[in-house]
Amino acid sequence: MDFIDYYQLLGIDKSASQAEIKKAYRKMARKHHPDLHPNDADAQKRFQQLNEANEVLSDPKKRKKYDAHGKNWEQAEQYEQARQQQSRSQQSSRAGGFNGGEQYSGNFEDDTFSDFFEEMFGGRARSQGAHRSPQFKGQDVQARLQLNLTDVYKSQKQVVNVNGKKIRFSIPAGVENEQTIKIKGYGGDGVEGGPKGDLYITFHIHNNSAFKREKANLYKTIEVDLYTALLGGEITIDTMDGKVKLTLKPETQSGAQVKLKGKGFSKYKKEKEFGDLYITYQVKIPTHLTEKEKDLFKELQKLRS
Repeated sequence: MDFIDYYQLLGIDKSASQAEIKKAYRKMARKHHPDLHPNDADAQKRFQQLNEANEVLSDPKKRKKYDAHGKNWEQAEQYEQARQQQSRSQQSSRAGGFNGGEQYSGNFEDDTFSDFFEEMFGGRARSQGAHRSPQFKGQDVQARLQLNLTDVYKSQKQVVNVNGKKIRFSIPAGVENEQTIKIKGYGGDGVEGGPKGDLYITFHIHNNSAFKREKANLYKTIEVDLYTALLGGEITIDTMDGKVKLTLKPETQSGAQVKLKGKGFSKYKKEKEFGDLYITYQVKIPTHLTEKEKDLFKELQKLRS
């Protein structure tokens, strides 16, 4: 197919604004409309070309590709992928071999791609694979998955729907908020037998617990009544895997902290290994004292002074 200069077809400069493109298209479309030339095949072809020119130049993304790659603008993504593959291959070669990395192969006799790849590789690519179609890795797919913090305390199976396909995979214990994992080969289909793309899943972890999490360690502040803090005693608190009893020493101060070893969160990909839980005591001062209570505190105050 011969190359069509869309700017020349519409009679405008490359610097034309969107408004100028729209105005030029309307003018030319009226002139070559099939209704005015019912038996003129050339006019109908011209009208179709005008529609193509307007579709490309009125779309900023398509116009940018067209300006950058000319007649090969529709293969711009393949161009970039192949260029990156070539760059990686050259780097691997300089390092002493491909070492299992991606290698580019292509059919450079194909009418659609021959000039395109010859321009990109300087014509040398013809000798590398004259009878093979160009292969490209499929598009990578990005997905987000929202979970509660309690969901990732232990490993679990999850099913996600990506482009109409249900994919079942394991979520490792201890995954972090905004962490991304790659599932190889679950992206878009490759081109001409190329490998499939990969699936990237980013986790959004909502903290539905009473704990503050820092990697595998957990933090929590516990209110303790004044009398237990002064005299000592036993309290029961919640952890991620159940309740535990703690013994407070007499005269426990507000802000005192204790560490419960191994009672924190799961370590990433190590379901049976846990961080620590740090408990901070906050002494609660009683309110709405009765007259008798006030008198007793006054007695204590006299004794302390």
